[in-house]
Amino acid sequence: MVDADGQEVYRNAAAERYRHPRHADAIAAGVIAELLEHARAGRAADRELQLFGPPRSVLELQAFPLAADGKPLGGAVFVYDVSEIHRVDSMRRDFVANVSHELKTPIGALEILAETLESETDPLVTHHMAELVVKEAARLAQIVDDLLDLSLIETQEAPRREPVPLAVLLDDAVDRVRRASDAAGIKIEVADHAPGASVACDRRQMVSAIANLLDNAVKYSERDSTVRLAAALEGLHLEITVTDEGIGIPNRDLERIFERFYRVDHARSRDTGGTGLGLAIVRHVVHAHGGHVSVSSIEGQGSTFRVVLPLEAVDVRSPKYEEGR
Repeated sequence: MVDADGQEVYRNAAAERYRHPRHADAIAAGVIAELLEHARAGRAADRELQLFGPPRSVLELQAFPLAADGKPLGGAVFVYDVSEIHRVDSMRRDFVANVSHELKTPIGALEILAETLESETDPLVTHHMAELVVKEAARLAQIVDDLLDLSLIETQEAPRREPVPLAVLLDDAVDRVRRASDAAGIKIEVADHAPGASVACDRRQMVSAIANLLDNAVKYSERDSTVRLAAALEGLHLEITVTDEGIGIPNRDLERIFERFYRVDHARSRDTGGTGLGLAIVRHVVHAHGGHVSVSSIEGQGSTFRVVLPLEAVDVRSPKYEEGR
């Protein structure tokens, strides 16, 4: 807020960032000064400012003239940081667009296959078409199941937790992807370096998260390669890693692969048949249990996904574990 001579008379704590601005804040400070001149001249004004950071942000600025009894007293500018609102709106738009696209593909395929079957008389062709119908229906069901799982995880305030042996979580996750790994000719190796430990978790969610990491590794690995699942206590955390020898992930995509429906390679994703929701489910499950997930990768050499859970979620008091130490 400034007086009629343009001298500052008030600035709240949030606006201190624009007193000695640097980088993107300097652009905002320039716009604030410009709008204050409008306000001092008796004109209201507003502006939306997109700053590309880092970090990227969106500001809404509104300027108002200040007067009393018709006499100008100065002007004020209000700065609203609406970055989070824009981010959420953008995510919603992208989500609706992606869901529509993902559902449209198998539905369109089912429609074409049904029309073809209606007029087909060759038993061999009919049989092949029926197999494709089953495949597309399964794909559609998987998308719906993943959407329901993700919705449940996101809306659940806190997962129900009960002690589950770590070895059981790892075995259940491997069992879920065993058929896919066998069909792809990929070996899964398991190394449990925390024998006897239990994890306080929602068993269904945690198994789903680990299985999604394994499934992702299998899909993007070459035949006759190995996917390694390992768990170990590292300091004050339990660390679960899934390492593959697959095609790897470009650096530009590493920060985005946990977004819903984000695809590194759309053509390869269509071949593997993924829904694009698996890694988003992993992130939400891990965050709900107080942990975090990260990835490191080298193109052409493979990737390692790392889930880190706080030690308070892990029971290491088992006699078997104490002996193992």
